[in-house]
Amino acid sequence: MPAERAALVAEIASLSTAAQDRTEEPAAYARAGIALYLLIDAHAPGGPTVTLYGEPKQDVYRVLRAGRFGDTFHLPTPFGVALDTSAFPRP
Repeated sequence: MPAERAALVAEIASLSTAAQDRTEEPAAYARAGIALYLLIDAHAPGGPTVTLYGEPKQDVYRVLRAGRFGDTFHLPTPFGVALDTSAFPRP
């Protein structure tokens, strides 16, 4: 499937690839024209986070929503899903 047909890419950052998951991955997905990028990052510097990026322009996304583990995180239409992040494992 061509990348630009994907409506959402979701990624769970691992400790060994967290830096790449925060910088290189979203840049590549934005360049490919993927509308939304969801990053679940238990290793974020300020504590575990969930971030939804969108509106790709060249190799940059805009942050659409951000929250911490424990929050209910809502994905936009057409997904309409509420993620209960309180059950997400913490390092």
